[in-house]
Amino acid sequence: MIGIVCAVLLYFTIESADKVFRSDWQLPRISADNQAKHRLVLITQELDTPFWEKVGVGALDEAKKNDASMEVWGSYGKNQEDFLKRIEIAIHSKVDGIIVQGLDTDDFKSLTKIKAAFYGIPIITVANDVPMVESQRRTYVGSDQYLAGQMIARQLLSDLGKSGRVIMIGDNREEYYQKQRLKGIRNLLDGYPDIQTEYAVTPDAREQVIATTQGLMNRLPNVDAFVAVNANIAGAMIQEIGRRSQVKLYHIYSFDDGTETLSLLKKGRLSGIIQQSPEQMGRQSVKLMIEWLNGETIPLHPDGYFTEIQMLKATDVR
Repeated sequence: MIGIVCAVLLYFTIESADKVFRSDWQLPRISADNQAKHRLVLITQELDTPFWEKVGVGALDEAKKNDASMEVWGSYGKNQEDFLKRIEIAIHSKVDGIIVQGLDTDDFKSLTKIKAAFYGIPIITVANDVPMVESQRRTYVGSDQYLAGQMIARQLLSDLGKSGRVIMIGDNREEYYQKQRLKGIRNLLDGYPDIQTEYAVTPDAREQVIATTQGLMNRLPNVDAFVAVNANIAGAMIQEIGRRSQVKLYHIYSFDDGTETLSLLKKGRLSGIIQQSPEQMGRQSVKLMIEWLNGETIPLHPDGYFTEIQMLKATDVR
């Protein structure tokens, strides 16, 4: 009986070994995602805007050209909690690189400076910057916001001449990109003593923007021009201006990264906007990230890589 049992076991052992070593035996196939050279993610807190859709299009196209895996994540309506959670998920997923809309808050800086650095994941900010010393980002790709502010100021001088009153409104978070825009406007207009400027901040909820605009117009009835430093407040600001007077009586300027600004420009309710290059931002940020991961461009320029901007006036799009 013992001999019979041993013979049976020997038979099955030989049969199993034969299957393992057959010439047609193959390893499981690796999925297409695992074959990608690099895993990248683009994260924004304004996924539903035309501006950020274009950033995503540029990023996805450049990633495809370089055989990299690229996903576009985002929150809607500036949901900061969801936005930060997505950054944390990307870090714990150990992606190769994160391209992200900069957010000038302590929570964002903690994620990029401490957690991402701990995992060795490079960060590139796109469109909205946070200074390197505060965020440890590798570089920034987007508009020179200081120069954009100066372009607004030059257009105001062209429209107003060397005297007039200008109201500028930003949101009360006063992020780094807004500070740079405001600095550019002020530094140029400060050279003209007869140009009087007033800057106010407001929560970005529509009714609060309307209330802030109303208060400013009550206090400064002889205003000649308005600038929405944060483009997302332009619609509510113009709504209140139009309720009190004819919008065409004022010179009103903003930027193209708001949800309504291009539509307002086409309707003639904005005099002009700074037109940026979102698709170029997406492409260049991916290109630089891949070059850094491949060791081709080290270090990346700490001051960033500026994309094209221009003044686009209402008369240009009618």
